[in-house]
Amino acid sequence: MAGNVAAEESASLPTLAVTAAVGAVVLLLVLLCGVGQGKSQQDADKTEELEKNSKVKKHPRKAKPKPAPKQRQGAHSFSHTLLATSLKGHSSRVMGLDFSNNAKYLATCAEDRTVRIWSLKDWTDKEHKSVQVNVELDHATLVKFSPDNRAFIVALYNGNTIRVFRIGRKDEGTGIQVSALEQDFPQKSIKDIIGLGISSNGKFMMTAFADTSIYVWNTKPGGEVLATIDTHQMENYHAAVSPCGRFIGCSGFTPDVKVWEVNFAKGGDFKEVSRAFELKGHSSGVYSFDFNMDSTRMVSVSKDGTWRLWDTNIEYQKGQEASLLTKGEIHSAANCMVAMAPNGSSFAIAQGYDISLYSAETGQEEEKFTDVHAEPVTAVAFDLGSKYLVSTGDKHVRVLHNTVGYQALLHDLQHKLKTTQSTAYKERLKEQIKETEDALKAIVGDEKGEKDKKDKENSKKKGK
Repeated sequence: MAGNVAAEESASLPTLAVTAAVGAVVLLLVLLCGVGQGKSQQDADKTEELEKNSKVKKHPRKAKPKPAPKQRQGAHSFSHTLLATSLKGHSSRVMGLDFSNNAKYLATCAEDRTVRIWSLKDWTDKEHKSVQVNVELDHATLVKFSPDNRAFIVALYNGNTIRVFRIGRKDEGTGIQVSALEQDFPQKSIKDIIGLGISSNGKFMMTAFADTSIYVWNTKPGGEVLATIDTHQMENYHAAVSPCGRFIGCSGFTPDVKVWEVNFAKGGDFKEVSRAFELKGHSSGVYSFDFNMDSTRMVSVSKDGTWRLWDTNIEYQKGQEASLLTKGEIHSAANCMVAMAPNGSSFAIAQGYDISLYSAETGQEEEKFTDVHAEPVTAVAFDLGSKYLVSTGDKHVRVLHNTVGYQALLHDLQHKLKTTQSTAYKERLKEQIKETEDALKAIVGDEKGEKDKKDKENSKKKGK
């Protein structure tokens, strides 16, 4: 019996050894898996941290593309006696435009992923030359020239940020060449950019988003945020830098237009952004607004179905508020935009496919342009001389004569002629009056020009 027990014990020894070996292997595998998982988690945590701290962020794609605007059925054509020309070159809808400060160029940006630079001296020609600039991996919705005309910036649709392009002369000295900087500005919001601007003194840039945020940047490459503004408007609709370079204005869901001043120290260093004044009077959200050249006048359009013209030549530091000069009704309360001539003589309101031209002096609608584009108007602006009104909406750029601007200039010259005492200055004024009258007659003809002149005189007499 003792022999049998010994035999059984000797037979079970290999089994125990095998079991122990298998257990050790399993334990080793468990430990290795745990270490691997821990390392993977650490790597994932490090990757996430690097992505958060990275200066160059990936541009997220829009969750949903914007619906295509309603387009007129059939082939579209637009003609009007005040149509100066149509600029053709883009292959899809043009979204934004801007004039250079030297009055030589017009920049337009489109959904075809290009920006085109047009020469203003070619407007009277049958063919219009332009320089095409490609916007890589995105398209621009807004474009603004720098004050020195050596660069322009665009707002990127997918990237929701700023891209800078430099303008230089070609080697042979004729024409221009454009190149983008290597790095876009840092992305600050996933919301669309609804406002873009550069101050005329070149000290700051502005981006406004479709939430309640506005960012003020310095103009150095790469971008540095000088200040942020919370507009408290629930949603921003429109924002702009004033042509004088002092102010940033913003309108939105609330019925007021808010204006801030960007302050700099005597040495040129940024100081602060302070509230300047507000335009109060609308009863609903303000779609759009605009300044004249020296910011002494502003115009606004609202959901309440009215436009308002404001006197902003005020000492707001002393508590003065902007005052209402005149107001009127727009054709409907639908979404619209407004632009003011730099000389303050006129303003234009675009709604859907139509554009109305108003006199700032009388508040009267002087011209109505219908079906200007095959798609709703996306941008409208006056040239620096206040002689042309330019609009975009489809793939063409419309250039219209601003007869109201000519008439205002003529009236101003005639007033100066009556008040001046200098003989030499009188002769120069007479020459300018004749040139303006000839230009106006060439646009509208003698008969209509005389009728407009009489209508304006009668309107003044009624006003008195």
